[in-house]
Amino acid sequence: MWKPSVLAAILAVAAAGSAAAHPHVFVESRAEVVFDAGGRLSAVRHVWRFDEAFTAFAVQGLDENGDGELSREELQPLAQINVESLAEYDFFTYLQLGEGDVPFGEPQEYWLDFYGGRLTLFYTLPVAEPRIVDGATVKLDVYDPSYFVAFEMTRDTPFAMVDAPQACKLTFTPPPELDASMAETLAQIPQSERQLSPDLMQVTETLSNSATIGCK
Repeated sequence: MWKPSVLAAILAVAAAGSAAAHPHVFVESRAEVVFDAGGRLSAVRHVWRFDEAFTAFAVQGLDENGDGELSREELQPLAQINVESLAEYDFFTYLQLGEGDVPFGEPQEYWLDFYGGRLTLFYTLPVAEPRIVDGATVKLDVYDPSYFVAFEMTRDTPFAMVDAPQACKLTFTPPPELDASMAETLAQIPQSERQLSPDLMQVTETLSNSATIGCK
């Protein structure tokens, strides 16, 4: 997800924290599925709020004018690093229409806010080509298959639709809870390890936050 300077911050957080290794970063997330004026699927809009430990390391040295505040302008270079680096990991965002994957274009409208000791990343992922969804099922999954980053959707509105056709309905399916034994197994993975074994991947790939949209 991150270029070297930001990855170093994550590893420092992990080293300074508890013995638990995976996940390293915790994100409170909200996602919007956006439709255009013609009722076509056009984008996914993300809001990701990072945990305090990661934030504390990531913002070091960013207060350029020394006023004790972090402005959007001071945070913009970090926001750009984040969204550019996310492409390597498919933005932790997987979109399907029917049986086919929907590719994304370059991230747009991205910025970071700092409030209450935590960073929040806002960005929009336009689909490469807007899609008609009549009679098809849209599925959006937000998660990290390597479980390096843990995503927890906001309680009130984990997923939402924006300007969707009236016939579209959204259903949210949270990930299953890990049992204590598997959580302990994942916690023992070294902090530098991003590639999980096939048997562990079978588990982590079930930990997606899923929205299913049906449009009649």
